[in-house]
Amino acid sequence: MLLLQFSTSHYCRKARLALGYKKINYEVANLTPGLHILKVRPITGLTTVPVLLPTPNNVKSGIGDSTRIFHYLESHFPEPSYTLAAREQNRYAWLLEDWLDESIGTATRFVYYHWRSNEGKSVNPSLSSQLVINIVRRQYGITPAAVELAKKRLENAMEVLSPWKEKPFLVGDSLSVADLAAAALLSPLALIPDYKDNYPWLFQRVAEIHEQCGEALPPGLEK
Repeated sequence: MLLLQFSTSHYCRKARLALGYKKINYEVANLTPGLHILKVRPITGLTTVPVLLPTPNNVKSGIGDSTRIFHYLESHFPEPSYTLAAREQNRYAWLLEDWLDESIGTATRFVYYHWRSNEGKSVNPSLSSQLVINIVRRQYGITPAAVELAKKRLENAMEVLSPWKEKPFLVGDSLSVADLAAAALLSPLALIPDYKDNYPWLFQRVAEIHEQCGEALPPGLEK
């Protein structure tokens, strides 16, 4: 299998966690933002990564979007499973996955790139890094007002994800798509001191899930 990705994308991290949890051997191809469209659009009709090629020589089999990758892997590699046995619990786990994917992952992106362009500039002050950050901010319309709304969404997310304070799983008694999505899509916040200091339970779970999936810890959580 081949995963087409941006190395820093938290949505691509989400796909890698699923592949790691399933113990599937795969390779990655890191694409250049902007130029990646020339590669992925003919395969999926989309302009986004990640894209999974189960058979790298057959681009027609490419699967775009991290949620679709989750479904594909569970269908073709059912063990170990991230589907919960209890129907209502499983439905709620997928609902959380969708909310994290569509809302909270975006909020994380807004807060993270705003921070990187201000207090977090020292993470990588190089001209090339700052250029990429500014391109991302313009592309997604990351304005101060939008960032404030994103921060409110993240405050709400911490309440919704509070079961992680007491137990290792967000839903039920085993790992689900909700855990994988949350561990990936909130991982960029580990570099931001306010979040790392105020939500230690969150990053404990993020680290545990990365270790369980055999994925390198995200920046800010390295040992």
